[in-house]
Amino acid sequence: MRGQADALANLIAEPGPVATVAERLAGRRVLVVGTGTSWHAAEQGAWFLRRAGLDAAAAQSADVAGEPSLLDGIQVLLAMSHTGGKRFTTEVAAGARDGGLDLVRIGGTETDADLRTVPRETSAAYTTSHTAALLRLAQLATALGADLGDLAEIPKLVAAAVEKPSGVEPPRRLIELIGAGVNQWTAAEGALKIREAAYVASEGLSVEQFRHGPSVALGAADHLVCLDGGGPMSERIRAIADAARRAGTAVTEVIADTHGEPLSVFPLTVAVQRIALDAAVALGTNPDSFGRDVPGREPWNDVPL
Repeated sequence: MRGQADALANLIAEPGPVATVAERLAGRRVLVVGTGTSWHAAEQGAWFLRRAGLDAAAAQSADVAGEPSLLDGIQVLLAMSHTGGKRFTTEVAAGARDGGLDLVRIGGTETDADLRTVPRETSAAYTTSHTAALLRLAQLATALGADLGDLAEIPKLVAAAVEKPSGVEPPRRLIELIGAGVNQWTAAEGALKIREAAYVASEGLSVEQFRHGPSVALGAADHLVCLDGGGPMSERIRAIADAARRAGTAVTEVIADTHGEPLSVFPLTVAVQRIALDAAVALGTNPDSFGRDVPGREPWNDVPL
């Protein structure tokens, strides 16, 4: 995790063919796809691209594989994958290419992606791969005219977030993460990482999805993490944090609003990674193994990723 700031600084200093790839997206209808963490990046990438005026949407790769009509009217498929090996992303990308769509891929340096990120990580959590993919998406959006803020500030924001202890101890029951706008997907990513690294029950929702139903189930056995990157829903997030605290739930507010909502994705993403790591250390789990060292995990190895 501590290598993320340097890795992102390197990608900023040497952006590679970002401008050339951006030209392929300009003025065209784009669908961004991925699986797991890469799906969260896809949703955030589409949000970035819309800030540049593109007609951009995102979908989970498996959903597109099962419903090919989601590609109707799409001109560019932007496929996200750390290693280039995820089943449904590979399947959808091949189908798009065969169907005459322009295929753009973002992936690790060992892949033949159009925009490469970082070497494959030894940890199955793919922390640096994820923030590097997000940076690539931000670079594309910026090249297309989006005002996301000064991307050169990202390594500094990430370095500070990596070193800051989360202060979130594993609760008796559930860690609930909430965010708004682009950071609803940061909340989803945090829940994925916490389960993956520490095997703790966790859930990541948009603030409104949480308020309209799931909020009634929260209690003293839970911990609510509110991700506040600024933006139009900041006041709403803080009101819900206050209500949860007064109702007896432990609450941690993670605020990253000094550089604008778009750039908040980076420190908030690292903050939820840090929550996952701190929980793994507290519970003595291996945050890098994807549970392969857990007895009884063997049947899951028969289900391909």
